[in-house]
Amino acid sequence: MGYPEQIDVFQDKLNKKANGSSYVVEEKLLLAGGVYSGLLAHDNINNQTLSVYTGSRYSGTEVRNYSVSFPDEAPWRRMIKIYADVPEVYVTYETPGDTVEADDVNQLQSGLTATQSELERYKKAGLIDGGSFKREV
Repeated sequence: MGYPEQIDVFQDKLNKKANGSSYVVEEKLLLAGGVYSGLLAHDNINNQTLSVYTGSRYSGTEVRNYSVSFPDEAPWRRMIKIYADVPEVYVTYETPGDTVEADDVNQLQSGLTATQSELERYKKAGLIDGGSFKREV
């Protein structure tokens, strides 16, 4: 859910490396009620390199109760479901880089439109004048 309900956060994309090597990525995921379900931050993940631990950098206990799938409409993405009785886990995997898709561009456009709409609202309310905020005395 994006702005205005919450501030938009955009994940940095990874370019494909010229030498063909992979990035090693670690994501910290927060579990709610012992479950996490969502997309991983990066694309084109090598499923054989994916591991889940309760601590960073392969520390803590290895979590084996998870499943990985991919959406039919975006097979380069990875959905993960994790079941563990801990507040957070660390997922590590390798990827050669991300696929930039129309959804990525659409999210940026929506965020920009929300920002412009908010600026226009401030202008109409008289809170911005000539590109700067008015100070109330």
